[in-house]
Amino acid sequence: MIYDYSVKKSDGSDLKLSDFKGKVIMVVNTATGCGFTPQYAPIEQMYKDYHEKGLEILDIPCNQFGAQAPGSDKEIHEFCQLHFNTTFEQMKKADVNGENELPLYKYLKTQKGFKGFGDSEMGKKLTEMFSKMNPDWEKGDDIKWNFTKFVIDRDGNVVARFEPTADMAEVEKLIKSLL
Repeated sequence: MIYDYSVKKSDGSDLKLSDFKGKVIMVVNTATGCGFTPQYAPIEQMYKDYHEKGLEILDIPCNQFGAQAPGSDKEIHEFCQLHFNTTFEQMKKADVNGENELPLYKYLKTQKGFKGFGDSEMGKKLTEMFSKMNPDWEKGDDIKWNFTKFVIDRDGNVVARFEPTADMAEVEKLIKSLL
């Protein structure tokens, strides 16, 4: 169950997901130097619009994809506040795949696997790029890129996985329906 996990806040203290029982949670692996970094704006807007109604954002910076989150936890936090006026807390930078991946991500991937990047223009570009690098890239449920989002309902169920190419309006629509 999702509430069995914790993550490290940027100050190194533990944040127990059990503290979010009864809330809708969006977990997202972020990067400050990515083409999807502008998604911070709609994520922040959702946080402002729905936090009082029970939405929590778990922003987990990750440097595993194109080394696009090279800064320290403090630098990442300052970047997000300066460029996107974020008010939700960033967690400590962490891995989402591989031998050092957060146990939370191991669990999330077992609940909602990778189903492709979709038919958007960016989805097609990413599919083409990954196919050239590795013909078996679609196999497995690893996180493929920055800004992959998992949505957890008020009962702790992982109800959706949105790849970075997903329309943010669809993410918001689901979150609103769960609140």
